[in-house]
Amino acid sequence: MTLASPATSFQGISDLGDCVALTTRFNFAQHLLCINASRPDKTAFISDEGELSYGELAHLTRCFAGGLAQLGVQPEARVLLFVQDTLDWPVAFLACLYAGVVAVPVNTLMTADDCAYTLQHSGAQAVVCSANLAPVLQAALALCAGTHSVQHVLLVHPESLHEIEWPSGINVHALREWLPQQAPAAQAMNTSCDSVAFWLYTSGSTGRPKAALHSHANPYWTAQLYGQAVLGIGEQDVCFSAAKLFFAYGLGNALSFPLSVGATVVLMAERPTPQAVFKRWVTHQPTVFFGAPTGFAGMLASPDLPPKSAVSLRMASSAGEALPAHIGETFKTHFGVDIVDGIGSTEMLHIFLSNIPGDVRYGTTGWAVPGYELSLRDDNGQPVADGEVGDLFISGPSSALMYWNNRDKSRDTYQGAWTKSGDKYVRNADGTYTYSGRSDDMLKVSGIYVSPFEVEATLIQHPSVLEAAVVGVPDSNGLVKVKAYVVCKDGVATDEAALQAFVKQRLAPYKYPRHIEFLSELPKTATGKIQRFRLRALNEST
Repeated sequence: MTLASPATSFQGISDLGDCVALTTRFNFAQHLLCINASRPDKTAFISDEGELSYGELAHLTRCFAGGLAQLGVQPEARVLLFVQDTLDWPVAFLACLYAGVVAVPVNTLMTADDCAYTLQHSGAQAVVCSANLAPVLQAALALCAGTHSVQHVLLVHPESLHEIEWPSGINVHALREWLPQQAPAAQAMNTSCDSVAFWLYTSGSTGRPKAALHSHANPYWTAQLYGQAVLGIGEQDVCFSAAKLFFAYGLGNALSFPLSVGATVVLMAERPTPQAVFKRWVTHQPTVFFGAPTGFAGMLASPDLPPKSAVSLRMASSAGEALPAHIGETFKTHFGVDIVDGIGSTEMLHIFLSNIPGDVRYGTTGWAVPGYELSLRDDNGQPVADGEVGDLFISGPSSALMYWNNRDKSRDTYQGAWTKSGDKYVRNADGTYTYSGRSDDMLKVSGIYVSPFEVEATLIQHPSVLEAAVVGVPDSNGLVKVKAYVVCKDGVATDEAALQAFVKQRLAPYKYPRHIEFLSELPKTATGKIQRFRLRALNEST
């Protein structure tokens, strides 16, 4: 069967071989299995529980796809992936796509209430679930009894079958006993470039998450335009992502990017603490590491930071939030490699604005990724001049189709060929872009806009500060003032006056935080983004 690839008008996109035909018919899972058919013995994934070769990945994917059909899960139905980053994750995800079923990866740290919302919102007919997450799923099913559509639960470990009392009407299967009994699907579902392949839920930093619908073509484009053309990931690389697979950033880092070139991926089910990351760096010697600013800051502050000689890193990537310049510079000094900072979004699937390996401008987010067009606009939708703050809009081939069951938000975000990012940026004279904060986080102090990120980036330059988050709070007259929440490094202390003086020396006077509160940790999403709305709520409650 001929494998199809999306038609392209972009220059520099290479043909992927005899199995690729430029046509609108395209199945991303089939595409990945086809281009790796010549390397069946090459290791695709490494985890704490073992390894999976490309040949084994292809066979298990087809068996899983065949099993979904036997369960009665039809094309375009949804399957929830409530799975940690183990070998089961890529098999289940690719099997859904191969079968034309819509994969719905979800946050493995969500509560039972959030899980119940997701079950109802997605209308999932089946759930693939890690053993230690089964109690959350069971509680969620009880919370939304009579309003969900779940018929089957596929549990990763069979011992969990007898530990949970499942609701009646739910068929529970031990995944690793069920899967070998399934006949491989004869062929991939004949999907198109624009067929819905998977949903990704937004991180929910401002409330209930929204489901962005992505097509089969979208991960193809992110792998081509960013993974290969910008990062230069190749077959020889070993990729390791601290960002989990359910996150858009992690899905590209640990699946679509490496599998598009036949590279090897290190998976980690546990939390990406500095010690857990260092263990994989030393044991599996990844060449490319993907992280977030918060994680890099924690690693650089750790006494267990390994020396350059103990690792094989040739490059590091950062996204999720803008990377403070001093973190990238400190990492480069220690390891001799750059952190390539970029920005992407759930709505655009991966990074569309990025620094370039070999030409990193710390303190900026770099240039538009080739194949994407950027526009900075004012409150009236008009272009802003270089040096002025504007709302960032993106046009490119990996934009989600819509938000599920949310027409108002879809219309606001997806505006014709353009996607509204919700971020504010400044375009510099050299064509790079500098982050100025989220559109809904910008503060207007004394009639002048203040970027929380600018104040945060200044605070964390203080030798005592590990992390900082800035919000606006009204004073007794109802006027907005800058307030900072600060986490100090272990064993180090400072005070409000010292930090205020530090900021005043580096920024315009009106930007310094009028109040500073010290916390043991900042509230964050599972992907490491600071939840400023929770800090604002904390201030309101006091």
